[in-house]
Amino acid sequence: MKDALGSPQSVLVLGGGSDIALATVRLFAARRTRTVVLAARDPGSLDTAATGIRAAGATTVEAVKFDATAFATHDRFVDDVWDRFGDFDLVLIAFGVLGDQTRCETDSAAAIEVIQTNFTGAASVAIPVAHRMLAQGHGTVVALSSIAAERARRSNFVYGSSKAGMDQFFQGLGDMLHGRGVHVMVVRPGFVRTKMTAGMQAAPFSTTPEAVADAIARGLERGKEKIWVPEPVRFIATVMHHIPRPLYRKLPL
Repeated sequence: MKDALGSPQSVLVLGGGSDIALATVRLFAARRTRTVVLAARDPGSLDTAATGIRAAGATTVEAVKFDATAFATHDRFVDDVWDRFGDFDLVLIAFGVLGDQTRCETDSAAAIEVIQTNFTGAASVAIPVAHRMLAQGHGTVVALSSIAAERARRSNFVYGSSKAGMDQFFQGLGDMLHGRGVHVMVVRPGFVRTKMTAGMQAAPFSTTPEAVADAIARGLERGKEKIWVPEPVRFIATVMHHIPRPLYRKLPL
């Protein structure tokens, strides 16, 4: 259960290698979180990350195997981690791939990989997570979306459309769970300087994993259902959303 100050005591991270997710759980560990489970395709690669979370204050930090695209295993995976570690106050869904847009335009398998990871995989695992939280009577799901979900851009429409589907799914999931003890918050960062964006030219209002982590913590404290990081990207996305399509096509996006 959350402690008297409302901080999660136990967190499950799906996408345990995510720079944003790791910054978030380090922040939580420095406050009140004591149990952190990092789920990733290669749990053996998370030893250094686990050490950092323990140093921040967590007492139990373990890495477990999880494959976002192994859809048939998701129900069993969720049951196994709940049975092994007990209830989770917060589940952070943080996995995703950017993909290669140029390749995706000619290679359907590459496009499908992006869509299945970012959208189908997130939806597949979120359903059993939601039902375990309903059964325990409490919980919070934080889903890392993107500003790219607001409107697909020509330069990355495969990634953007996958995030748009994921984003809408979690908003709908939040509506379904509203009033039943389980809260969903969708996080829409702009350009974040992480290993996934290494080598790319930073966009205006670029930010850091630590800044996103701080925004997540503040959003949860305020009971938010959707947050933008940093806040100005919300207004940029709103403007982009309303640009007429003929003009939008001419923009260098």
